[in-house]
Amino acid sequence: MSALSSLAVSPLPDKQFRQYSQGTHLEVLTDIYQENTNIAIWQRSLTDRLIQAADKILETQPNLEESMLIGPQNAFEQAYRVLGKSDYAELLAKDIAKLVAIFCGLFDLKHAALRITALDRAMCPRFHVDRVPCRMITTYQGVATEWLPQHLADRSKLGNGNRGKPDELSGLFECTSDVRQMSFGDVALLKGELWENNEGAGLIHRSPQLIGNTRRLLLTIDFIND
Repeated sequence: MSALSSLAVSPLPDKQFRQYSQGTHLEVLTDIYQENTNIAIWQRSLTDRLIQAADKILETQPNLEESMLIGPQNAFEQAYRVLGKSDYAELLAKDIAKLVAIFCGLFDLKHAALRITALDRAMCPRFHVDRVPCRMITTYQGVATEWLPQHLADRSKLGNGNRGKPDELSGLFECTSDVRQMSFGDVALLKGELWENNEGAGLIHRSPQLIGNTRRLLLTIDFIND
């Protein structure tokens, strides 16, 4: 059985009731396997040294944009290389390797697709869903990902359904307080449209707007097709 096949869950009578799970312990990420959960957030606090390392990466590599096939065995070496082989690169690479090990271990994967990007603007500014089984996402520095609880969103307003109107005026959600936001350092698993029996219930999310000269250091880890 493939790792993707092992994600099968029983369909819910009403996908409108997808929920979220969050907590300060790593184990909360396993809640992504619950059939009625489409986002699990590990609310972690980064150490001062790791925050400083992320700041240094943004300072020294303002145009950083790297994508790679990665696995638990080579995650540290590859991340260390692309981050510049410095003391602060070592700190960040160790944390990235930890997250790769968590992601691959949770889904019984040998490899995953990793992307680390320095941003000075919103990469995906409109609310959308991902056509992936599941994605891990964390922001090492800057404002973090925004998302909508399933029961507060009118999914017919996604994509062309917005009729060219901004998210805030399209009818996708009723008021700005409906929009939730992760904190930098949080690690989230976002269930996508390709998780079996989750079509029409992928987590709705978007990149935050960056104000002034602020920047963001974003990491994502995805399934790959073996």
